[in-house]
Amino acid sequence: MMRIGLVFGVGAALMLGCQESQQLPTEIWTFDASIRALTVAENGDVWWAGSNGLVGYTADKGATWSVDTLRLTDNTTPAFRSIAVTENAAFALTIASPAVLFKRDLISETGKAPWRVVYENADSLAFFDSMAFWDVQEGIAMGDPLADCLSILITRDAGETWNLLPCAALPSVVSDSTGAHEAAFAASNGNVVVSGDEAWVVSGGLASRVFRTADRGRTWDVVETPIVQGGQMTGMFSAARCNEMLGLGWGGNWEDMDDNSANKVVTKDGGASWSLATPGQGPGYRSCVQYVPGSECQQIWAVGIPGISTSVDGGATWQTEADSSYYTVRFNSDGTEAWLAGRGKVQRRATLR
Repeated sequence: MMRIGLVFGVGAALMLGCQESQQLPTEIWTFDASIRALTVAENGDVWWAGSNGLVGYTADKGATWSVDTLRLTDNTTPAFRSIAVTENAAFALTIASPAVLFKRDLISETGKAPWRVVYENADSLAFFDSMAFWDVQEGIAMGDPLADCLSILITRDAGETWNLLPCAALPSVVSDSTGAHEAAFAASNGNVVVSGDEAWVVSGGLASRVFRTADRGRTWDVVETPIVQGGQMTGMFSAARCNEMLGLGWGGNWEDMDDNSANKVVTKDGGASWSLATPGQGPGYRSCVQYVPGSECQQIWAVGIPGISTSVDGGATWQTEADSSYYTVRFNSDGTEAWLAGRGKVQRRATLR
């Protein structure tokens, strides 16, 4: 199921714009899964969830991995696109109907606790995209509309119970007479960004907007963005937040991945308004964007099928490493390590600071 390799490559140094001839070690592990959900816990443990019902984690930077196969009640193995980890528990959410949210307690008097189901939704339209926690008690998951609003799940009891918000509590999604509607892309577990008591949820498709809450999901508003939208595969695929005011939304047109005319947007006022970022410049479509912690908002990684793109000057200029293997990226808490996941692979590499 898993193979481990160690590669010493110049590419990692070049892609960050480093002028030194330093070679950085890159470690790659392979798994029998397509992996779009990846997270690095506060304690440094790395978790991923993917296809074939697989969920894996390492507590020692990849020296050893634990991989579980989760199954539905009919014994089939689901696909996962959402994962979240708190100090006390890990959560993995299936992508499509039936939507099943699994929880595994990380603190147990009896050793390794089993995965158990804490939420199910059998609606044929159920399709969940992303998940995050504000703290150990309160978390959020989001998915495509079941009615005329996005599917927003909230927990306030450490993930034991999850409640689907009624559409009366949420802004309506955009739809048209053909049945097309605003939805989201389960591309990198990057549709939800939490900070303090706030959360951004980004959409795509017929419209691509930012749904915002300042009180952990109790009230909501929605903000328009100028990113490319209106097509089935257009809009934001991911968002990132650097500080109280600065954030990015990134995506584009999956059917025209080189188009960089309107594929990334920036906010400088905490999400209240958004403008195009470097239109006609920089990388095109990417499925995940993240700021590197501790870089004062200067280092940004944008990852997707076209490659791994990085900036060391806040997005003004970019270096790209052509590698179609990865869909998503996350960093350890001090920003010194990057973890990437994608087509049967997880990679760890150092970031240059």
